[in-house]
Amino acid sequence: MRFLRRNSADNSEAAEVADDAVTVGEGVPKGHTPGKGKPTPKRREAEGRKRGPVAPPPKTTREAIRRARGNKEDRKALAAQRREQRTEQRRRMAEGDDRYLMPRDRGPVKAYVRDLVDSKRNLLGLFMPLAILVFVSLLSTSLVVQQYATLVCLVMLVAMVVEAVFNGRRVVRRVREKFPKETVGGASIGWYAFVRATQLRKLRVPKPRVTPGTAV
Repeated sequence: MRFLRRNSADNSEAAEVADDAVTVGEGVPKGHTPGKGKPTPKRREAEGRKRGPVAPPPKTTREAIRRARGNKEDRKALAAQRREQRTEQRRRMAEGDDRYLMPRDRGPVKAYVRDLVDSKRNLLGLFMPLAILVFVSLLSTSLVVQQYATLVCLVMLVAMVVEAVFNGRRVVRRVREKFPKETVGGASIGWYAFVRATQLRKLRVPKPRVTPGTAV
């Protein structure tokens, strides 16, 4: 019995020596990584630690209703705040504030082009009503109505094209005179003026700052 006890004691001492050797690093094979000594936390536990403590569940039905009502009110307040921000952005955009305009509408050059277009009455403003007229004429069963509508539309389109060319040249010339140090692209400025002129005056964004006939 003593012999067996002696062997068990020797074995325990040998295990302790082996553990010490592993701790110190003696006899450890190359590339061996010692254990962390604790299990790796789960993803849910790690996210919970980052987000902070989770609120305890409601103890009563009244508390649950009050908590749900509070969350609903918070969502309503956030939605109302976002609506106010969007309304403010649209108002500033309509007023021509560069901070809220699209990149294509920013700058003094584009503002001057808008003033030049808005100060004149042109046929291009009838482009959208003309498109509606074409659509309505196609729905008609009368060939006479379709023929007259087509003829009127062709004449108006030709007049609009001619006006667009002259208007684009006029706008580019005036812009280059107003901003001699700016690099003005004739095609881009002419297209911008054309798109502005084809829009109905009430639907133009930013809103016109001048009335028709105003000297710009």
